[in-house]
Amino acid sequence: MIFQVVFDYMNFTSWVSFIFVLLILFDLIKNRRPHNFPPGPWALPLLGNVFTGVDFKSVGKLAEKYGPVFSVKRGSERMVYVTGYKMVKEALVNQLDSFVDRPVLPLFHTIYNGLGISLSNGYLWRKQRNFANTHLRYFGEGRKSLEKYIEVECHFLCEAFKEEQGRPFNPHYTITNSVSNVICCVVFGHRFEYSDPSYRKILELDNEAIVLAGSAQAQLLDVFPGIMKYLPGPHQTIQNHYREIMEFLKKEIGSHQEDLNPEDPRDFIDAYLSEMERKKLDPQAGFNTETLLLCTLDLFEAGTETTANTLRWALVFMMTYPDIQEKVQAELDRVIGQSRQPTLADRPNLPYTDAVIHEVQRFGNIAPLGFPRSASKDTTLGGYFIPKGTAATMILASVLFDKNEWETPDVFNPEHFLDSQGQFRKRDAFLPFSAGKRMCLGEPLAKMETFLFFASVLQRFTFTPVPGEMPSLDGVLGFTHTPQEFRMMAVPR
Repeated sequence: MIFQVVFDYMNFTSWVSFIFVLLILFDLIKNRRPHNFPPGPWALPLLGNVFTGVDFKSVGKLAEKYGPVFSVKRGSERMVYVTGYKMVKEALVNQLDSFVDRPVLPLFHTIYNGLGISLSNGYLWRKQRNFANTHLRYFGEGRKSLEKYIEVECHFLCEAFKEEQGRPFNPHYTITNSVSNVICCVVFGHRFEYSDPSYRKILELDNEAIVLAGSAQAQLLDVFPGIMKYLPGPHQTIQNHYREIMEFLKKEIGSHQEDLNPEDPRDFIDAYLSEMERKKLDPQAGFNTETLLLCTLDLFEAGTETTANTLRWALVFMMTYPDIQEKVQAELDRVIGQSRQPTLADRPNLPYTDAVIHEVQRFGNIAPLGFPRSASKDTTLGGYFIPKGTAATMILASVLFDKNEWETPDVFNPEHFLDSQGQFRKRDAFLPFSAGKRMCLGEPLAKMETFLFFASVLQRFTFTPVPGEMPSLDGVLGFTHTPQEFRMMAVPR
């Protein structure tokens, strides 16, 4: 009787308010903070800390308040952030198996569906990563074969710069195309001309998708996937761009299937197609055309954007600090001269050049937030309990700028990587490629490329800013941290 009276009394607005209160109570009960969970800012019911910035600068401020291990609530999910060299090393190196998994990221899940290398888990991930790693390391003549690809592309890049005849130009896509061609030779077996409009469009789509992926608007899909997937926004643009890129990759795979010779694999795609036949009795390993497509996407992206970004930052820093550029050129002239291209064998004899490259990677801060991980088991970090399945982000920027590890963290200073005798020295807190079992698969290739490209262009050109157009040191933060668009002049030496 009482319930009937209450039911008759309540109007539409009352029912909406009642349901809203129930949802809040349900959220508070279901998503209450676990015992001894990392601290963090107070979260709104249902929304969480959706208005709290999670770029690397905002995360740094939160770490100052809550400590090196803290948490925020994104919608109904809690995410842990780990900052500083000591805690990041503890999570990724000392607790090697604690943060191996990837969480489900709705922004990318519709594309990857848990396949490929970067976003897969478990047995499939191990098999796919091991296969890709083996191919990158041993295909052709291994390191020598890769070095040859890079040397050829260094020549083409220098010729492209030379054609500008010292006039102002934007090097963005020339550099991107050049770097991308190395991984294309490894994966597809061929390169693309800088003047190819179709490939230029693919590079533009990929670049825009990576920039947009770091925006707060795009990441709302990860916070409220049930609602946002039906609404317009940058997340739709990102996914549409990836679908177009994948159509391009499907054509490359299709052409390989038509003329495959299993006895003589020419590149990664050929080797993978041959492996599919050998792994037919092991379907859990995931060797099929769908996974091949996504592995190809992984290698294409990993082998393009971060290294191209590093080289663009290198040019910005050389124009900003011309005295450092002169020291690099003096060392190159003394060790190599102008009669031949630099090779990897020269690297031990070029400590200052090597130090500058490392400082570019540190100060350029290419991947400040790393890539999200997930606790693969119940674990304790920094004295806090982190349940299995909790998403965790290791802030690589906090390691590269850790005041306890670097003498002048906020200054571009190649001396960070030189000892008292001027010889190159490694630094434990140099982790631009992350660490542990999920560290960047392409680190060895990226190091080879960065050295050879940088040494080759500094050997042949002096880079100067266009008068009145000094490039900015304030980067654009997307999924990566990239320089703002700039023009420059490449003056032949």
